[in-house]
Amino acid sequence: MWDAQADALRDFDVVRLEHPGHGGEPMIELHDVGELARRVLATVQSERFSFVGLSLGGAVGMQLALDAPERLDRLVLACTSSRFGSPDTWEERIALVRDKGMEAIADVVLPRWFTPAFEDVQRYRVMLVSTPPETYMRYCEILREFDLRGRLDSIDAPTLAIAGADDPTSPPEQVRGLAAEIPNASLVVLPRAAHLANVERANEFNKALIEHLAA
Repeated sequence: MWDAQADALRDFDVVRLEHPGHGGEPMIELHDVGELARRVLATVQSERFSFVGLSLGGAVGMQLALDAPERLDRLVLACTSSRFGSPDTWEERIALVRDKGMEAIADVVLPRWFTPAFEDVQRYRVMLVSTPPETYMRYCEILREFDLRGRLDSIDAPTLAIAGADDPTSPPEQVRGLAAEIPNASLVVLPRAAHLANVERANEFNKALIEHLAA
Protein backbone atom coordinates (compact mmCIF):
# COMPACT_ATOMS: atom_id res chain seq x y z
CA MET A 1 0.00 0.00 0.00
CA TRP A 2 3.05 2.30 0.23
CA ASP A 3 4.36 1.70 -3.31
CA ALA A 4 3.21 5.17 -4.37
CA GLN A 5 5.47 6.72 -1.73
CA ALA A 6 8.62 4.70 -2.50
CA ASP A 7 10.11 7.05 -5.08
CA ALA A 8 9.23 10.18 -3.12
CA LEU A 9 11.11 8.78 -0.11
CA ARG A 10 14.19 7.71 -2.09
CA ASP A 11 16.43 10.14 -0.16
CA PHE A 12 15.35 8.68 3.19
CA ASP A 13 16.41 5.47 4.90
CA VAL A 14 13.06 3.68 4.84
CA VAL A 15 11.89 0.60 6.74
CA ARG A 16 8.55 -0.77 5.52
CA LEU A 17 6.91 -2.99 8.11
CA GLU A 18 4.21 -5.57 7.51
CA HIS A 19 1.76 -6.10 10.34
CA PRO A 20 1.79 -9.73 11.52
CA GLY A 21 -0.51 -11.81 9.36
CA HIS A 22 -0.16 -9.48 6.35
CA GLY A 23 2.04 -9.63 3.26
CA GLY A 24 3.46 -13.06 4.05
CA GLU A 25 4.33 -12.19 7.66
CA PRO A 26 3.20 -15.01 9.97
CA MET A 27 0.44 -14.17 12.42
CA ILE A 28 1.42 -14.02 16.07
CA GLU A 29 -0.62 -13.81 19.25
CA LEU A 30 -1.66 -10.17 19.56
CA HIS A 31 -3.54 -8.49 22.37
CA ASP A 32 -3.48 -4.78 21.55
CA VAL A 33 -1.97 -1.97 19.47
CA GLY A 34 0.74 -1.57 22.11
CA GLU A 35 2.24 -4.89 21.00
CA LEU A 36 2.44 -3.64 17.41
CA ALA A 37 4.19 -0.49 18.65
CA ARG A 38 6.72 -2.54 20.62
CA ARG A 39 7.38 -4.61 17.51
CA VAL A 40 8.29 -1.41 15.64
CA LEU A 41 10.68 -0.39 18.41
CA ALA A 42 12.35 -3.79 18.32
CA THR A 43 12.69 -3.78 14.52
CA VAL A 44 13.96 -0.27 13.80
CA GLN A 45 17.63 -0.05 14.74
CA SER A 46 18.01 3.74 14.59
CA GLU A 47 18.00 5.41 17.98
CA ARG A 48 15.53 7.99 16.66
CA PHE A 49 13.25 7.76 13.65
CA SER A 50 10.15 9.28 12.08
CA PHE A 51 7.03 7.16 11.72
CA VAL A 52 4.36 7.28 9.01
CA GLY A 53 1.16 5.34 9.58
CA LEU A 54 -2.26 5.19 7.96
CA SER A 55 -5.43 3.89 9.63
CA LEU A 56 -4.25 1.04 11.90
CA GLY A 57 -0.70 2.24 11.22
CA GLY A 58 -1.71 5.65 12.54
CA ALA A 59 -2.95 3.99 15.72
CA VAL A 60 0.46 2.36 16.05
CA GLY A 61 2.10 5.76 15.50
CA MET A 62 0.08 7.39 18.28
CA GLN A 63 0.91 4.54 20.62
CA LEU A 64 4.62 4.88 19.76
CA ALA A 65 4.54 8.59 20.45
CA LEU A 66 3.03 7.97 23.89
CA ASP A 67 5.09 4.93 24.87
CA ALA A 68 8.52 5.85 23.51
CA PRO A 69 8.71 9.62 22.87
CA GLU A 70 12.49 9.50 23.16
CA ARG A 71 12.66 7.36 20.00
CA LEU A 72 10.35 9.42 17.81
CA ASP A 73 11.53 12.35 15.71
CA ARG A 74 8.49 13.20 13.56
CA LEU A 75 5.08 11.62 13.19
CA VAL A 76 2.62 11.38 10.28
CA LEU A 77 -0.90 10.23 11.12
CA ALA A 78 -2.95 9.61 7.99
CA CYS A 79 -6.65 8.76 7.80
CA THR A 80 -6.69 7.54 11.35
CA SER A 81 -8.43 8.09 14.66
CA SER A 82 -7.90 7.88 18.40
CA ARG A 83 -11.05 5.71 18.43
CA PHE A 84 -12.34 3.77 15.41
CA GLY A 85 -16.10 3.47 15.22
CA SER A 86 -18.18 1.69 17.83
CA PRO A 87 -17.89 -1.83 19.26
CA ASP A 88 -21.07 -2.76 17.38
CA THR A 89 -19.44 -1.87 14.05
CA TRP A 90 -16.54 -4.22 14.72
CA GLU A 91 -18.80 -7.00 15.92
CA GLU A 92 -20.77 -6.73 12.69
CA ARG A 93 -17.58 -7.01 10.63
CA ILE A 94 -16.38 -9.99 12.63
CA ALA A 95 -19.72 -11.74 12.16
CA LEU A 96 -19.74 -11.02 8.42
CA VAL A 97 -16.25 -12.47 7.91
CA ARG A 98 -17.03 -15.48 10.08
CA ASP A 99 -20.24 -16.22 8.18
CA LYS A 100 -19.40 -15.22 4.60
CA GLY A 101 -15.63 -14.81 4.31
CA MET A 102 -13.31 -12.11 3.02
CA GLU A 103 -15.07 -11.54 -0.32
CA ALA A 104 -18.11 -10.31 1.60
CA ILE A 105 -16.12 -7.87 3.72
CA ALA A 106 -14.35 -6.58 0.61
CA ASP A 107 -17.74 -5.44 -0.72
CA VAL A 108 -18.18 -3.40 2.46
CA VAL A 109 -14.65 -2.06 2.90
CA LEU A 110 -13.48 -1.13 -0.62
CA PRO A 111 -16.10 1.62 -1.15
CA ARG A 112 -14.75 3.16 2.05
CA TRP A 113 -11.13 2.93 0.88
CA PHE A 114 -11.62 4.69 -2.47
CA THR A 115 -13.95 7.17 -4.13
CA PRO A 116 -15.93 5.96 -7.18
CA ALA A 117 -13.46 7.77 -9.45
CA PHE A 118 -10.55 5.48 -8.49
CA GLU A 119 -9.93 2.90 -11.23
CA ASP A 120 -7.44 0.42 -9.74
CA VAL A 121 -9.73 -1.04 -7.07
CA GLN A 122 -9.23 -4.66 -8.18
CA ARG A 123 -5.57 -4.63 -7.13
CA TYR A 124 -6.56 -3.73 -3.59
CA ARG A 125 -9.44 -6.17 -3.54
CA VAL A 126 -6.95 -8.96 -4.25
CA MET A 127 -4.75 -7.67 -1.42
CA LEU A 128 -7.66 -7.55 1.02
CA VAL A 129 -9.22 -10.94 0.26
CA SER A 130 -5.80 -12.61 0.52
CA THR A 131 -5.80 -11.78 4.24
CA PRO A 132 -6.70 -14.90 6.28
CA PRO A 133 -10.14 -14.46 7.87
CA GLU A 134 -8.81 -15.27 11.34
CA THR A 135 -6.21 -12.52 10.98
CA TYR A 136 -8.77 -9.93 9.84
CA MET A 137 -11.10 -10.80 12.71
CA ARG A 138 -8.29 -10.50 15.26
CA TYR A 139 -7.42 -7.02 14.05
CA CYS A 140 -11.10 -6.07 14.25
CA GLU A 141 -11.02 -7.15 17.90
CA ILE A 142 -7.86 -5.11 18.53
CA LEU A 143 -9.33 -1.98 16.93
CA ARG A 144 -12.60 -2.51 18.80
CA GLU A 145 -10.66 -2.05 22.06
CA PHE A 146 -8.32 0.73 20.88
CA ASP A 147 -9.07 4.07 22.53
CA LEU A 148 -6.60 6.94 23.01
CA ARG A 149 -9.18 9.69 23.41
CA GLY A 150 -8.05 12.29 25.92
CA ARG A 151 -4.41 11.20 25.80
CA LEU A 152 -3.06 12.79 22.63
CA ASP A 153 -2.09 16.05 24.34
CA SER A 154 0.90 14.12 25.73
CA ILE A 155 2.40 13.61 22.24
CA ASP A 156 5.51 15.78 21.86
CA ALA A 157 6.64 14.84 18.34
CA PRO A 158 5.97 17.32 15.53
CA THR A 159 2.97 15.73 13.86
CA LEU A 160 1.31 15.96 10.46
CA ALA A 161 -2.28 14.74 10.32
CA ILE A 162 -3.61 13.94 6.84
CA ALA A 163 -7.29 13.40 6.05
CA GLY A 164 -9.12 12.37 2.91
CA ALA A 165 -11.97 14.79 2.26
CA ASP A 166 -14.28 11.88 1.33
CA ASP A 167 -13.09 9.37 3.93
CA PRO A 168 -16.08 7.83 5.76
CA THR A 169 -13.88 5.82 8.14
CA SER A 170 -11.76 8.68 9.50
CA PRO A 171 -13.70 11.77 8.35
CA PRO A 172 -11.89 15.11 8.10
CA GLU A 173 -13.62 16.49 11.18
CA GLN A 174 -12.37 13.53 13.18
CA VAL A 175 -8.78 13.96 11.95
CA ARG A 176 -9.08 17.71 12.56
CA GLY A 177 -10.03 16.99 16.18
CA LEU A 178 -7.10 14.63 16.52
CA ALA A 179 -4.70 17.30 15.23
CA ALA A 180 -6.20 19.90 17.56
CA GLU A 181 -5.48 17.69 20.57
CA ILE A 182 -1.78 17.19 19.71
CA PRO A 183 0.22 20.28 20.77
CA ASN A 184 2.56 20.49 17.78
CA ALA A 185 0.37 19.21 14.94
CA SER A 186 -0.69 20.50 11.54
CA LEU A 187 -3.48 19.26 9.29
CA VAL A 188 -3.78 18.65 5.55
CA VAL A 189 -7.07 17.59 3.97
CA LEU A 190 -6.73 16.01 0.52
CA PRO A 191 -9.67 16.60 -1.85
CA ARG A 192 -11.25 13.73 -3.77
CA ALA A 193 -9.69 11.10 -1.49
CA ALA A 194 -11.22 8.44 0.72
CA HIS A 195 -9.52 6.21 3.32
CA LEU A 196 -6.44 5.19 1.33
CA ALA A 197 -5.60 8.78 0.47
CA ASN A 198 -1.92 7.92 -0.02
CA VAL A 199 -2.93 5.72 -2.97
CA GLU A 200 -5.75 7.74 -4.50
CA ARG A 201 -4.03 11.14 -4.20
CA ALA A 202 -0.40 10.05 -4.11
CA ASN A 203 1.14 13.26 -5.49
CA GLU A 204 -0.62 15.52 -3.02
CA PHE A 205 0.02 13.10 -0.17
CA ASN A 206 3.72 12.86 -1.03
CA LYS A 207 4.13 16.63 -1.19
CA ALA A 208 2.74 17.06 2.32
CA LEU A 209 4.71 14.04 3.56
CA ILE A 210 8.10 15.24 2.30
CA GLU A 211 7.56 18.82 3.48
CA HIS A 212 6.91 17.51 6.98
CA LEU A 213 9.68 14.91 7.16
CA ALA A 214 12.31 17.21 5.69
CA ALA A 215 11.45 20.21 7.87
